[in-house]
Amino acid sequence: MIYLASRSPRRLALLEQIGITDVRLLLDEDEARAEALEAVRPKESPTQYVERVARAKGEAAWARLVALRDTAGQAGTTDAWPLAPLLAADTTVAVGGKILGKPEDADDAARILGLLSGRSHRVLSSVVVIGPSGKLRQCTQVSRVRFRRLTDDDIAGYIASGEPFGKAGAYGIQGLAACFVRRIEGSYSGIMGLPLFETAQLLGKVGVPPV
Repeated sequence: MIYLASRSPRRLALLEQIGITDVRLLLDEDEARAEALEAVRPKESPTQYVERVARAKGEAAWARLVALRDTAGQAGTTDAWPLAPLLAADTTVAVGGKILGKPEDADDAARILGLLSGRSHRVLSSVVVIGPSGKLRQCTQVSRVRFRRLTDDDIAGYIASGEPFGKAGAYGIQGLAACFVRRIEGSYSGIMGLPLFETAQLLGKVGVPPV
């Protein structure tokens, strides 16, 4: 069993792909705090940003686990929250040094997709695993994606589908945006939000080998 500090159904599906099916979600219910965590800091590079956010998500989730165990311990039921590896991740999209986060609205989605049109961009996914001892391990994977040139109709149609919202870079490669992608270099699963090779390596170090 592992804990997952993520609301992403894509990450759950990707973990299942490598045989990890016993997953318990360990989420921060404070949306405002989560949004503040993802705010870009001044002069922060895309790599610094994605690694900071992934690490902060993992550390916050681990603190919640410890607090839950302490509360359960007072009731004599620590088995309800066993110590087990915890996984957190964050993914961002960057054009040059510019971080492209989740679109705020349709106009913002159109702006982001316009920036991606006809050019290459980077997708950075950082994975954090905290073992039962509390030791944190982290790895960041970077892929390159090149979009074909998008027409105004392409962008409007994609926004109308609803897919851009809630996704860094305003697109998901596993959905309709696949028809925009001319070439990728790197990890397809990393572009989806969880690079499986790096994830499996980290989990293996804390006793959770993939199938």
